[in-house]
Amino acid sequence: MNTGKKLFVEDLDVSGKRVIVRVDFNVPLKDGKVESDKRLKESLPTIKYLRDKGAKVILMSHLGRPDGKRVADMSLRPVAEVLSSLLGTPVAFAEDCVGAPAEQAVAALAPGGVLLLENLRFHAAEEENDPAFAKQLAALADVYVNDAFGTAHRAHASTEGITKFVAKAASGYLMKKELDFLGQALGDPKRPFVAVIGGSKVSGKIDVIKNLLPRVDKLLIGGGMTYTFLKAQGLEVGKSIVENDKLELARSLMAEAGDKLQLGTDFVVTDKLDFKARTVGALKTVAKNAIPADWEAVDAGPETVAAFTKVLVGAKTIVWNGPVGVFEIDATAKGTIGIAEALAKATAAGATTIIGGGDSASAVKKAGVASKVSHVSTGGGASLEFLEGKALPGVVALTDK
Repeated sequence: MNTGKKLFVEDLDVSGKRVIVRVDFNVPLKDGKVESDKRLKESLPTIKYLRDKGAKVILMSHLGRPDGKRVADMSLRPVAEVLSSLLGTPVAFAEDCVGAPAEQAVAALAPGGVLLLENLRFHAAEEENDPAFAKQLAALADVYVNDAFGTAHRAHASTEGITKFVAKAASGYLMKKELDFLGQALGDPKRPFVAVIGGSKVSGKIDVIKNLLPRVDKLLIGGGMTYTFLKAQGLEVGKSIVENDKLELARSLMAEAGDKLQLGTDFVVTDKLDFKARTVGALKTVAKNAIPADWEAVDAGPETVAAFTKVLVGAKTIVWNGPVGVFEIDATAKGTIGIAEALAKATAAGATTIIGGGDSASAVKKAGVASKVSHVSTGGGASLEFLEGKALPGVVALTDK
């Protein structure tokens, strides 16, 4: 997906214009307060650029899954207050994203002013990509900017539909940054290029593995999907997570990959895992061919982490998607934290390191190295689909240069 051919916000004449910006303000709320302002901060470069150029800035986002109904505790109003303090200027709030409340709020905007519309998903038409709803959103503005990479893989009214009713649709700074990092990694990576793919199931990552295999120099496999590969090699994996219907696929992937694909050699196992309660029973580290029949593997062992680290520290481009253990529990997070620390070391040694959002983003944060890697993606699902080689509707819909 060649992203350099799309309009960027700096290509637009925005002075005095109404610019509607799709942002990703899907932030955690607790007791009516914003728990993390990370996503708001990510949107500031685009908002500040537009304000400096004298645009009237109209922001729109979804929050949570209200399923097309007005849900009081999924209102974006608390977000407007936090954004106001981050920008150091009042942020107006419209009680709806379309209709009279939105139209009146937009009409009251002065150049340099900022307005946040109410939750898009209070209308079922948003996720349905309803053309009439998209047209209503477009009518509020002169031009459109998409700065919500986290929703770029969704063809919704505010990400794809709206582009049919505006003169120009461009990417914002955050969207461009995401696409530049991921696009460079897949299109023209500095070598060695290494991917670390984790997560619980092979089925969820088949397309990523298939798309990356011809491109990478090394593919490190971790997490729950490892045990499907080990079982495919004829090893005992005990009660570890396994997809028995994917054993043949695992064999064919290993045959195709040859020595490009590297699995762990030791694992932390437990006799009892209660994921809901976030507890584990007894723990011990065993070799890959010594997993007890009634125990479950829950993390990469120290030997595996050391071997993976050696590969990572010698790499020039690294993409990481998915933890290598049950990192939500401290006792079984050591492997994942070890990988995160290896990426920080690789970055310090000059590598470009890209964390593919979602659980991997949570993992680098937990390891305390989020600021020590090149890029932490703001979109788990979007970055996954990009790595799978799929076109993102929210990007495809932007105006060509």
